Amino acid sequence: MTLRHAAFAAAAAMLLMGPAHAAELEKLWEIDGLKQPESALYDASGGVIFVSEVVGDMRAKDGDGQISKVSPEGKVVQSGWVKGLNAPKGLGLSGGKLYAADIDELVEIDVASGKVTARHKVEGAVFLNDIVTDGAGRVYVSDSGTNTISVLESGEVKPWLRNDRLNSPNGLAIEGDAMVVASFGKPAAAGQEAVPGFLVEAPLSGDSVRTLGDGSPIGALDGLVVLGGGKYLATDYIKGGLLRIDQSGSFETLAPLPSGTADLSYDPQTKTAFVPQNKEGKLTAFRIP
Repeated sequence: MTLRHAAFAAAAAMLLMGPAHAAELEKLWEIDGLKQPESALYDASGGVIFVSEVVGDMRAKDGDGQISKVSPEGKVVQSGWVKGLNAPKGLGLSGGKLYAADIDELVEIDVASGKVTARHKVEGAVFLNDIVTDGAGRVYVSDSGTNTISVLESGEVKPWLRNDRLNSPNGLAIEGDAMVVASFGKPAAAGQEAVPGFLVEAPLSGDSVRTLGDGSPIGALDGLVVLGGGKYLATDYIKGGLLRIDQSGSFETLAPLPSGTADLSYDPQTKTAFVPQNKEGKLTAFRIP
């Protein structure tokens, strides 16, 4: 057989086999009956998933909010592990403390005891949303209502970055020397349609903001995690869904979930995403291909 004939035979064989298919998303488990879960945070060292539950109005200071514990295998370990919060959303871990974004406060919780050890007021905050921590003990929190990211450092909260180009910042993730931000965009208002958000990026110096990719609308972005290799996982709160976004701005929907898909967490060792569905009262685990 000549080289030309061999190449033709190989091409014909590929056509007979049909197109290659990407690996499908695998749903591992799902918990229901949660009370408006907004954020999930996987703690590898403790072998647990912390879940914030709003339990009511997203903006109400009613003391009904709580944080529960769930196992990585999909079992509720302790419902209401921490109670007496208002409307807790994003969660972050640093130095044995769990931090919760609670409307206009960063609530500090001792992980070992489950006791609230401090409530850090964020002056001027309207709607604190997501949290990310760095290796130096700093705790960053987004305020979707004021286009601001604040930082807690050495017991003091101060603005880290305030810029309208943050476009209602929600999900936060640190990648190298930059902060990547999932913007919620502009919700629908009287006589105006909603304008979906996209990813933006700021150096950790906090002195500028730039669009990550071409700035094409993606969705009302909520949670955000870094996959590596220029890829990110995010959720769309309004339309719903688990998304994989490329640094160029292109994206694909991995799972068409309902409206209310919120702040996810990710275990890179098992390639598992833990995705809260706020309006459905569910937490779902997916294996990411």
